[in-house]
Amino acid sequence: MNGNGHIPVLLDEVMAYLDVKRKGMYVDCTFGLGGHSLEILKRNPEASILGFDIDEQILLKAKDKFRPYAERIQLYHSDFRYLPDLNFDFSQIKGMLLDLGVSSYHLDSPERGFSFNKDGPLDMRMDLRNKTTAAKIINKYSEKRLAHIFHQFGELRQARKLAHHIVSQRKNQKIKTTTQLRKLTEKVCRWRPQKGKTHPAAKVFQALRIEVNQELKSLSGFFEKITHKISPQARLVAISFHSLEDRIVKKTFSQMASSQNNHPLLKILTKKPLTPSPQEIASNFRARSAKLRAAERI
Repeated sequence: MNGNGHIPVLLDEVMAYLDVKRKGMYVDCTFGLGGHSLEILKRNPEASILGFDIDEQILLKAKDKFRPYAERIQLYHSDFRYLPDLNFDFSQIKGMLLDLGVSSYHLDSPERGFSFNKDGPLDMRMDLRNKTTAAKIINKYSEKRLAHIFHQFGELRQARKLAHHIVSQRKNQKIKTTTQLRKLTEKVCRWRPQKGKTHPAAKVFQALRIEVNQELKSLSGFFEKITHKISPQARLVAISFHSLEDRIVKKTFSQMASSQNNHPLLKILTKKPLTPSPQEIASNFRARSAKLRAAERI
């Protein structure tokens, strides 16, 4: 854990699969509070970091921690998906990390509205320049569209029923807070706490967060574009926290590594995804659903 209470997930595994002892540039596509990047800089004095994040607040929060490494790090308030289109010397890149999903910083900030356990506005925007909030989706989208989002991005069994109740409820009172949505979800799904069962609101909030931030959009396309740009032996490491992301990573890596392709682009380094040890989960419960996949450019 660092001074901000942030614990980077699968830290040693990320360092190993990025092979961070090599001189060169490492790209942190979802920089957040920079836990993985900080470890790279500490371990290798000849490493530099190129970091991207769409949340300007989180970058400003992280900058103080990286002042000692100012000459070896460049941070950009931008979506990493634009990287392949930049005029850039991609041969410098030795490794790229995508730590997908929501950060601890977002979950621990009630005013950002990411956690169903904390009362706050239904916002969920990672990029505050975005005009679409979770509240706008809940109060404006059609019943059919809401049901589709809950089913596709949250894999919620009661997606249609919840969408119907939301549309009925908002006619009398707008749904503006995380607590309002959580209570409505609990009522519709008849939630009773049970060991080993996921709270239905977790699925609903995940679905809304993905829709607000368009998290799955062009993810496969990014991997395909960047793989054509980087040099042989450059590593790609992706950490996902739900099955939708993991399926995209797995499928895209497999397609680019396929022997049926006349010119395979990747060698898969993880036959099965790596998951946190019981010890890591005990010290950081939020790591429990993490899956790491890695590949190397041929």
